[in-house]
Amino acid sequence: MIITRRKALMSALFGAGYVGLRALATGIPATVLLKGRRAFADGAPACINRAKAQFIVLATSGSGDPINANVPGTYADPLITHSADPTMAATAMTLGGRPTTAALPWTQLPQSVLDRTTFWHIMTNTPVHPKQPDVLKLMGMAAQDEMLPSLLAKQLAPCLGTVQAQPITVGANSPSEGLSFSGQALPIIPPLALKATLTMPTGPLANLVTLRDQTLSQISDLYRNTGNAAQKAYLDSLIASQSEIRNIRQDLLASLTSIKDNSVASQITAAIALIQMNVTPVIAIHIPFGGDNHNDAALGNEARQTVSGVASIASLMSQLASAGLSDQVTFMSLNVFGRTLGPRNTDGRQHNPNHQVSITIGKPFKPGVIGAVGPVAGDYGALAINSQTGAGGAGGDIDAGSTLASFGKTTLAAVGLDSSTVDASISTGKVIQAALA
Repeated sequence: MIITRRKALMSALFGAGYVGLRALATGIPATVLLKGRRAFADGAPACINRAKAQFIVLATSGSGDPINANVPGTYADPLITHSADPTMAATAMTLGGRPTTAALPWTQLPQSVLDRTTFWHIMTNTPVHPKQPDVLKLMGMAAQDEMLPSLLAKQLAPCLGTVQAQPITVGANSPSEGLSFSGQALPIIPPLALKATLTMPTGPLANLVTLRDQTLSQISDLYRNTGNAAQKAYLDSLIASQSEIRNIRQDLLASLTSIKDNSVASQITAAIALIQMNVTPVIAIHIPFGGDNHNDAALGNEARQTVSGVASIASLMSQLASAGLSDQVTFMSLNVFGRTLGPRNTDGRQHNPNHQVSITIGKPFKPGVIGAVGPVAGDYGALAINSQTGAGGAGGDIDAGSTLASFGKTTLAAVGLDSSTVDASISTGKVIQAALA
């Protein structure tokens, strides 16, 4: 379901009574605005580790892109097929101080980004496009059939103080890429719809200063006239000045006004704006990396979209740095499956249930390659992983079938969840300690 109607979109973004906008306009958490003095009596929402909490930008695809074909870890075996396009030449690079090889586009990421980048060789155990929601649910291994992005969002929302816990999807190539939360399907909010709603001359961002003053006036009893000294000091420390709100308004308006379409670039702009507005902990986007390339002559489309896909990641990381968000936001990817890698794949690739590559880029992760790829079922697949070293191969204590769940567990641990919460959230697999910074 794609939301375009203005009133429904505003409610989806900012909650009943647009409390999220009032929180943005004042700096006061939405919980306090909603509950008043009861917010102090109830105590702060449970946050397991505020220092490690991250916003998540999740790239997800039900197409089964060949992103797994050209990353570090796929160049040791000469029988693995890579695009012969010069833009995809095998190129040396360094990850975590160790030499490796990847297609040229990956080596063009700034070293500061590569120093936080981890490539994960894992198995999703499905060759079926519509199984993307099941993969996001870790193929039944997530508690209460929840999706990994929703598990992350539920735990991160109290730490980040976001308006809502539910993730938001701003880019999806098919309905199967939409997210769910506690069993409920979530709407897709395209960048153009976000722009149209928030940037109108009489829209919410244009009137943040007025909204700030109105809200503070409405809660003056809570703010000034009642409560103890500690509560007053707490509110004083949070309330934003009019000049701060004007700067927020102008920056967000300029950013959202630049959106011209629903492209990847626009999705990135929308995602960063939603983070700056503190709307949700997790935003999903779609970055093409070759798509469903059964018939791809000389792997030409794979080459073009790998170049553009890596450039999109580079743009995201650059914009986060410019916004001062590099340490607060992690990029991660999880697709339905990867593609076949063997020597017959020179003019297209087939579905590969045994190998998918995920990527994480962020402060919580140690740079490197987790797992490995080797001959499996007549082609190539993910191998077992050693949970302590991250190395892939025979003897690993995480079998290939548990690598997806282990990826999920490790991402939860990376953003601050304790071991008991991680184990309660995902029923199998292990945290891969070598991936944690």
